[in-house]
Amino acid sequence: MSIPPPPGPHQPEGQYPPYPQGPYGPYGPPYQPWSQGYSPFNRPAAVNGLAIAALVLGILCFLPGVGLVLGLIALSQIKKRGERGRGMAVGGSVLSGVGLALWALALATGGAADFWDGFKEGARGGASLSLAKGECFNTPGGSLTGETDDVDKVSCDREHDGEVFASFELTGRSYPGDDSVTDTADKRCYGLRDSYAMDGWALPGDVDVYYLTPTPGSWSRGDREVTCVFGNTSEGRTLTGSLRNDGTVLDADQVAYLKAAHLLNAAMDTVPDTEYVEDDLPGHKAWAARVEKALAEQAGMLRGHRWPAGARKPVAALAALLDRSRAEWAEAAAASDADAFYAHYDKGFKLLDRNKTVTARKALGLATTPPSDGDGGGGSGSGGDGGGMEV
Repeated sequence: MSIPPPPGPHQPEGQYPPYPQGPYGPYGPPYQPWSQGYSPFNRPAAVNGLAIAALVLGILCFLPGVGLVLGLIALSQIKKRGERGRGMAVGGSVLSGVGLALWALALATGGAADFWDGFKEGARGGASLSLAKGECFNTPGGSLTGETDDVDKVSCDREHDGEVFASFELTGRSYPGDDSVTDTADKRCYGLRDSYAMDGWALPGDVDVYYLTPTPGSWSRGDREVTCVFGNTSEGRTLTGSLRNDGTVLDADQVAYLKAAHLLNAAMDTVPDTEYVEDDLPGHKAWAARVEKALAEQAGMLRGHRWPAGARKPVAALAALLDRSRAEWAEAAAASDADAFYAHYDKGFKLLDRNKTVTARKALGLATTPPSDGDGGGGSGSGGDGGGMEV
């Protein structure tokens, strides 16, 4: 409230009661201290607290249902009490309503689960699955199958579940689907294996290729990386020691031999998918031509390298064997029918017996025990099941 002025010449006396007389005269002390109930200005109406809360919840989009209810209650209280804050209550209600609609949409489309996954990833620092080539790790459950959102990096000298040998990025805006991601990871990781473990004979028989791939949730947060991993095929078994054998570990002669061998391996891997030659004779003839070309290049690389004294003779004998096999593959590539293809294919394939490369490998200090998984098999009538044979 306001204090009226004392009666003066423009106001009739007696309208207001006279001020009491005191030691300072009729007008009191020279300065009247402010006290409770006295203000030189009119006091504004209070701001409704629920309106403030509704606006805060609406802006943060946190508990939108609560923010909407508080905004509506605030509007009712403001109308009854004459309080301020109508704009905040309306704004908070509108923002909370929009937030509630977005939450409903997220629940309907699975976006809420993705958000929660992202929240958990952010709480962990967001890079727990960032693994580099040559690193080893353990998974929480000790398995390289299923899903995981975290791994523990460990020294490769210790027991570990997996060893990273390569990685690559997928492309695309939308998630291509589990099958597509798995197929791409499978083909690319097996193709990248030889660049890390150049001597496939040195890999233990119970080791195979696994991969860590994006999930639909991590894809929506920008994850496109596929991590290629070596792991043990026996459930509950681990690895010890690094499986790496590339140019950082092998000497120049070993690398030269293995690079030549990989030419044949790559060509053998391009065998047609059809079960029988009769089902795709042109495709198998083209495959035989690729193998013939690879054998010629391989023999040339073996002859072109200066080998240490102890390896020259066995490597030269191997190159001569490759020449004989190449002649048979060339005949298979020119075959007029399936029977002629089989006849030359069988002869050429038998000349590529991996046991005949052991002497050269031993002279170079490479592994000398051929893999026992039948890789590179395929006899008469197999339709050319080359299987990526290593020599």
